[in-house]
Amino acid sequence: MRKKGKGFVEKIALERIYRLFELAEENMARHPERSKRYVELARKIGTRNRVRIPQELKKSFCKKCNSFLKGKNVELEEREKMLVVKCKECGFERKIKGE
Repeated sequence: MRKKGKGFVEKIALERIYRLFELAEENMARHPERSKRYVELARKIGTRNRVRIPQELKKSFCKKCNSFLKGKNVELEEREKMLVVKCKECGFERKIKGE
């Protein structure tokens, strides 16, 4: 029996993280609490397996309350070459560098 390396585990963890974010996006409109749970699970998988959540996914959730940010629960504002993403559920503001 062959021993599987660390890269194998990281690959599976990333696949699961991407899938959970897809499910969170699909369920955002009808079941926001379920969507929040999917984001929470994806973050747990990343923590346990020491895998970073990809940058494009990092921007799509609130790191304080784990809400998936899309549609009615997000407010975007531009301030001095910065994009400010504000979660309407908890009020947390995330600043992203403008390009």
